Amino acid sequence: MISAIRLPGVLQRYLNGAVDALLGGASQRDSDFARPLREEALVSADSVSWRVFKNPIALFIGGTAAVILELAEPAVRAGVWEHSSFRKDPLNRLKRTGLAAMISVYGARSVAELMIARVVRMHASVQGTTAAGIRYSANDSRLLTWVHATAAFGFAAAYNQYVQPLSAQNFNDFYREGAPVSRLYGAIDSPHSLQEMQALFESMRSWLAPSAIIFEFLRIMRETAAFPPPLRWMQPMLLRAAVELIPEWLREILGLSEHHGLRAHERRLVKWAGAGADRIVLPSSPAVQSCVRLGLPMNYLYA
Repeated sequence: MISAIRLPGVLQRYLNGAVDALLGGASQRDSDFARPLREEALVSADSVSWRVFKNPIALFIGGTAAVILELAEPAVRAGVWEHSSFRKDPLNRLKRTGLAAMISVYGARSVAELMIARVVRMHASVQGTTAAGIRYSANDSRLLTWVHATAAFGFAAAYNQYVQPLSAQNFNDFYREGAPVSRLYGAIDSPHSLQEMQALFESMRSWLAPSAIIFEFLRIMRETAAFPPPLRWMQPMLLRAAVELIPEWLREILGLSEHHGLRAHERRLVKWAGAGADRIVLPSSPAVQSCVRLGLPMNYLYA
């Protein structure tokens, strides 16, 4: 059983602002999380998902691992690299992606459905051809399934590895909870269980390939100031933690050597940070704002 940590006021306000900044000022978007009052989210408040997504360390590590996995698929890689603002404005691109994930899980159903519909319409115009001459579309259900499955894998694996262990049933519940949301985006075959996730990864072996773009992504992530100055020392370490979540067979294919992973002392630090972050109630976070919207205590996910 976890319990909330009470921090000194100054430190509490600082961390509150830091997490809020990572999501592009989510606390200023009251209609996304604090309203409409009593309106349920697409995912239930008593879900494994609400417990996992409240943790900023797991979200950063898991989200980074998900992008590495996405970039391993040539058509997804071309779509992300050629049709998004990531190379020119990586921080705001990351913030928008993180905020969309938060709205999908915590936002009121009416708000989340409108946001997802906008994303689907935007994806309709994203089409192109890979370097190998293969046509792709961002609304291709196979590609969307890989994108949403890798996100689910990354977040759950990060929480399990660096915050608190999840049971096989926890993993199954997490994947099952996210599948209906993924379908709204067009990912109609998202895994519902550990077994289905493993089967998807196995089926993708022949599609995945190395690319210099993956290393360019990691370089951009190292050099982009995603964290406020006093916490920036953690950023390279969390990137290495993300690399370690990639299955070993795929790390070999992609050329991600041991050099790209964690050192022993860093692994202990990441686990300490992840466990600590799981006990700090941040009033401006989407998780806490959404609990308030539903009339639940602010520490509902921590008690």
